[in-house]
Amino acid sequence: MKAQIAVLPGDGIGPEIIRESVKVLEAIANTYGHSFSYVYGDIGAVAIKKTGHPLPDETLKIAQSSNAILFGAIGDPEFDYDPTLKVRPEQGLLKLRKELGLFTNIRPLSVFGQLLDEAPLKREIIEGVDLVIYRELTSGIYFGDKGLLENGNKAFDVCSYNSFEIDRILKLAFEAALSRRGKLCLVDKANVLETSRLWRKRALRMATQYPQVQLEFLYVDNAAMQMVLNPRQFDVIVTSNMFGDIISDISGVIGGSIGVLPSASIGTKAALFEPIHGSYPQAKGQDKANPLASILSVAMLLEHLGLMGESNQLRLAVDQSIKEGKTTEDLQRKKGVGTAEVGDYIVSLIRKKQLLKREIMAS
Repeated sequence: MKAQIAVLPGDGIGPEIIRESVKVLEAIANTYGHSFSYVYGDIGAVAIKKTGHPLPDETLKIAQSSNAILFGAIGDPEFDYDPTLKVRPEQGLLKLRKELGLFTNIRPLSVFGQLLDEAPLKREIIEGVDLVIYRELTSGIYFGDKGLLENGNKAFDVCSYNSFEIDRILKLAFEAALSRRGKLCLVDKANVLETSRLWRKRALRMATQYPQVQLEFLYVDNAAMQMVLNPRQFDVIVTSNMFGDIISDISGVIGGSIGVLPSASIGTKAALFEPIHGSYPQAKGQDKANPLASILSVAMLLEHLGLMGESNQLRLAVDQSIKEGKTTEDLQRKKGVGTAEVGDYIVSLIRKKQLLKREIMAS
């Protein structure tokens, strides 16, 4: 296979984890006879400092012309402490999602056995968790009208959704539930918000097309509590932009580390793959950032390209790296290895081309 991949390292630890992800992609290409080309672009704070814009036109063109997009992280503390700034790094990612029509963020969560005792939650709570979150990405309060009134003493943010925006992500979530355990939970705040009531109406209407799927509803505050108390109850969760932002970050506690959680953002044509963690500027340039979430995002990218065997092989390599303790200090506090060493180890496993065969034999 030949594919062009847009590579947007972004800010903070983004360039470091992306470097390892590209290293792994090249190992996959060389081992399995594929050809991947990479076109790099700036986004976020690094782009603002170079061009004055968080998403330069050239970066957008690169993303639009590629088969898939590999994204690192966005955000810089330099922009966090001045509320008067009109241009911020995060605007670059929001615009990219909007321009590419990336309306759904998919965040899978399953707990690695080796991390069960590393997580803040008890083993009996998180063991066996296997869920996926579908978060709406291009509408809601993040994209609504906003502004300041009364000489800056009053602010507003408008949250709006239309049926089309809700239906397209609901369809993906119902289909996912159909292929999994048949349970779909809509997280909302329908006792207060009119937009949430529209989400419920559309979900109930679509549910008639999926009689095999069990549909339930949870208010977002209760859902957040249930994610901590009993995450095993969930199969597929679907929700709006802001609620999805909140709920999916809770999954970092369940998984033992936010450093092992990948995601995909998809639309009708484009697809972007990124770790769910932030730019972690405190660790920038120190060779201690965990690249596994980004590498697992590469596994999702490979699956998107139809390379299922290669994707499975990469997931097995990540699992092996955790088993062998070849991980960064967030997972191995006393004997963690560096970012680059984690990438090198996974590359060595890919080149051996034995993990998938071993898994088949074991089953």
